[in-house]
Amino acid sequence: MIPKPVALSCGEPAGIGSEIALKAWQALRTEEVFFWMGDPAHLPAGAHYEIIDTPEVAAKVMKDALPVLAFDFPEPVQFGQPNSKHAPFVVDVLKQGINLVRSGRAAALCTLPIHKQALQDGAAFAYPGHTEFLAAYSGIKRPVMMLAGPELKVVPATIHIPLSDVPRALNKTDLEEVIVITHEGLKTYFQIPHPRIVVAGLNPHAGENGKFGQEDIEIIQPVIKRLQQKGLDISGPHSADTLFHKAARERYDAAVAMYHDQALIPIKTIDFDNGVNLTLGLPFIRTSPDHGTALDIAGQGKANPTSTIEAIKLAARLGAAND
Repeated sequence: MIPKPVALSCGEPAGIGSEIALKAWQALRTEEVFFWMGDPAHLPAGAHYEIIDTPEVAAKVMKDALPVLAFDFPEPVQFGQPNSKHAPFVVDVLKQGINLVRSGRAAALCTLPIHKQALQDGAAFAYPGHTEFLAAYSGIKRPVMMLAGPELKVVPATIHIPLSDVPRALNKTDLEEVIVITHEGLKTYFQIPHPRIVVAGLNPHAGENGKFGQEDIEIIQPVIKRLQQKGLDISGPHSADTLFHKAARERYDAAVAMYHDQALIPIKTIDFDNGVNLTLGLPFIRTSPDHGTALDIAGQGKANPTSTIEAIKLAARLGAAND
């Protein structure tokens, strides 16, 4: 049986996306099947690719060339310099990728990094990131961002909002939904029958009994207690500064953090190259490398494709299991 391919969106054309897509093909050409969606003129000079008409052809092409589902962008690319005129086409690639996965023609969607300012300037992009856009386009209220690596899986309860807004954004209902979706994701995607989840506190020392804030007592503790009563193996709130060292990580399957950097700093410090962004709660499988557009090195051949390789591999594995 020929496996369904993974759809790989181009992301920001001026970034490292096309370079790491090509490097990922070179690494995975005999192991996985995926196709890149974008303007082939934006690929690095000398790129070995073949334009395909449909995703179904990708498997036949994969061993010999990078399969490319071509889109005509309005202008050439200048690496390191985002062009807002490309923004509507970047969004269209994302939409088409979602449609292909939801229609069953692709196994999963792997998204290469976007440049949010370029999308806002050129396409009135009203979302702070991929996660929120994918959820809105799919009609999903609660997407959950999981960062997964060999040594750590972590979920931020709030994502792309200012740090000053986090205390106001935290509430019992949303936090419980995030934890439950994380619990189900660990069971469904990682085959962990009885997930162990820890929850970080918001404040230093998890508030230290209210000395450093009331959120840990008034919001986080009641949610944990309620979920424990429902049978979940969950504990906290724990002081975040002691939650991510090696011995601590061995005691849980995933950690739920209260805000973006509280979650992403540990995993990027532990293993920057192998971390993968997996969105839970969507009606399809979506992964992404755990880094940005790297405009400062775009077009120089220096980009490390490891995270993209791992993201494609995870997307392919989950897609095959879901087929």
